[in-house]
Amino acid sequence: MDIDETTRINLLYNFYHSLLTKKQSRYLDLYYVEDFSLGEIAEQLQVSRQAVLDNLHRSVNLLESFEKELNLIEKTKEIDDIAEQLDHLVQAKYSDDKELLDLVKRISKINEM
Repeated sequence: MDIDETTRINLLYNFYHSLLTKKQSRYLDLYYVEDFSLGEIAEQLQVSRQAVLDNLHRSVNLLESFEKELNLIEKTKEIDDIAEQLDHLVQAKYSDDKELLDLVKRISKINEM
Protein backbone atom coordinates (compact mmCIF):
# COMPACT_ATOMS: atom_id res chain seq x y z
CA MET A 1 0.00 0.00 0.00
CA ASP A 2 1.51 3.31 -1.12
CA ILE A 3 0.90 6.37 0.98
CA ASP A 4 1.20 9.89 -0.29
CA GLU A 5 4.35 11.88 0.36
CA THR A 6 2.92 14.16 3.05
CA THR A 7 1.54 11.25 5.04
CA ARG A 8 4.83 9.40 4.74
CA ILE A 9 6.81 12.41 5.92
CA ASN A 10 4.43 12.89 8.84
CA LEU A 11 4.97 9.24 9.79
CA LEU A 12 8.71 9.65 9.53
CA TYR A 13 8.50 12.82 11.59
CA ASN A 14 6.47 11.03 14.28
CA PHE A 15 9.10 8.30 14.54
CA TYR A 16 12.27 10.33 14.26
CA HIS A 17 11.56 13.94 15.32
CA SER A 18 13.60 13.52 18.48
CA LEU A 19 16.68 12.83 16.33
CA LEU A 20 16.41 16.18 14.57
CA THR A 21 17.76 19.53 15.66
CA LYS A 22 15.27 22.05 17.03
CA LYS A 23 15.60 24.06 13.83
CA GLN A 24 14.93 21.04 11.58
CA SER A 25 12.02 20.00 13.72
CA ARG A 26 10.54 23.52 13.66
CA TYR A 27 10.62 23.73 9.85
CA LEU A 28 9.06 20.29 9.42
CA ASP A 29 6.43 20.96 12.07
CA LEU A 30 5.37 24.24 10.51
CA TYR A 31 5.22 22.85 6.98
CA TYR A 32 3.92 19.31 7.39
CA VAL A 33 2.00 19.43 10.67
CA GLU A 34 0.76 23.03 10.89
CA ASP A 35 0.36 23.30 7.08
CA PHE A 36 2.09 26.68 6.77
CA SER A 37 3.15 27.81 3.30
CA LEU A 38 6.80 28.38 2.44
CA GLY A 39 6.15 32.12 2.49
CA GLU A 40 4.48 31.99 5.91
CA ILE A 41 7.39 30.02 7.35
CA ALA A 42 9.91 32.39 5.77
CA GLU A 43 8.10 35.37 7.26
CA GLN A 44 7.75 33.82 10.70
CA LEU A 45 11.38 32.68 10.88
CA GLN A 46 12.72 35.75 9.05
CA VAL A 47 14.50 33.81 6.33
CA SER A 48 14.09 33.50 2.57
CA ARG A 49 11.65 31.08 0.97
CA GLN A 50 14.66 29.36 -0.59
CA ALA A 51 16.19 28.87 2.87
CA VAL A 52 12.92 27.27 4.02
CA LEU A 53 12.82 25.00 0.98
CA ASP A 54 16.48 24.00 1.37
CA ASN A 55 16.02 23.24 5.07
CA LEU A 56 12.90 21.19 4.40
CA HIS A 57 14.67 19.14 1.71
CA ARG A 58 17.67 18.45 3.94
CA SER A 59 15.44 17.54 6.89
CA VAL A 60 13.26 15.20 4.84
CA ASN A 61 16.38 13.54 3.40
CA LEU A 62 17.62 13.05 6.94
CA LEU A 63 14.30 11.46 7.99
CA GLU A 64 14.49 9.15 4.97
CA SER A 65 18.03 8.14 5.90
CA PHE A 66 16.88 7.30 9.44
CA GLU A 67 14.10 5.15 8.01
CA LYS A 68 16.49 3.44 5.59
CA GLU A 69 18.68 2.43 8.52
CA LEU A 70 16.01 1.60 11.11
CA ASN A 71 12.99 0.62 8.96
CA LEU A 72 10.48 1.47 11.70
CA ILE A 73 7.54 2.10 9.36
CA GLU A 74 7.68 -1.42 7.91
CA LYS A 75 8.28 -2.97 11.32
CA THR A 76 5.29 -1.10 12.71
CA LYS A 77 3.08 -2.27 9.83
CA GLU A 78 4.23 -5.86 10.41
CA ILE A 79 3.45 -5.67 14.13
CA ASP A 80 0.00 -4.26 13.32
CA ASP A 81 -0.69 -7.08 10.84
CA ILE A 82 0.42 -9.78 13.27
CA ALA A 83 -1.58 -8.23 16.12
CA GLU A 84 -4.70 -8.15 13.94
CA GLN A 85 -4.28 -11.79 12.87
CA LEU A 86 -3.62 -12.82 16.45
CA ASP A 87 -6.71 -10.97 17.63
CA HIS A 88 -8.90 -12.78 15.08
CA LEU A 89 -7.44 -16.14 16.03
CA VAL A 90 -7.88 -15.57 19.76
CA GLN A 91 -11.43 -14.28 19.30
CA ALA A 92 -12.32 -17.33 17.21
CA LYS A 93 -10.63 -20.06 19.24
CA TYR A 94 -9.95 -18.75 22.74
CA SER A 95 -12.63 -16.15 23.38
CA ASP A 96 -13.05 -17.30 27.00
CA ASP A 97 -9.39 -16.82 27.91
CA LYS A 98 -9.33 -13.37 29.52
CA GLU A 99 -5.57 -13.42 30.10
CA LEU A 100 -4.87 -14.18 26.45
CA LEU A 101 -7.37 -11.53 25.31
CA ASP A 102 -5.64 -8.96 27.52
CA LEU A 103 -2.24 -9.85 26.07
CA VAL A 104 -3.55 -9.45 22.52
CA LYS A 105 -5.02 -6.07 23.47
CA ARG A 106 -1.64 -4.98 24.88
CA ILE A 107 0.14 -6.02 21.68
CA SER A 108 -2.39 -4.11 19.59
CA LYS A 109 -1.83 -0.93 21.60
CA ILE A 110 1.95 -0.94 21.19
CA ASN A 111 1.85 0.88 17.85
CA GLU A 112 -0.93 3.31 18.63
CA MET A 113 0.17 6.89 18.31
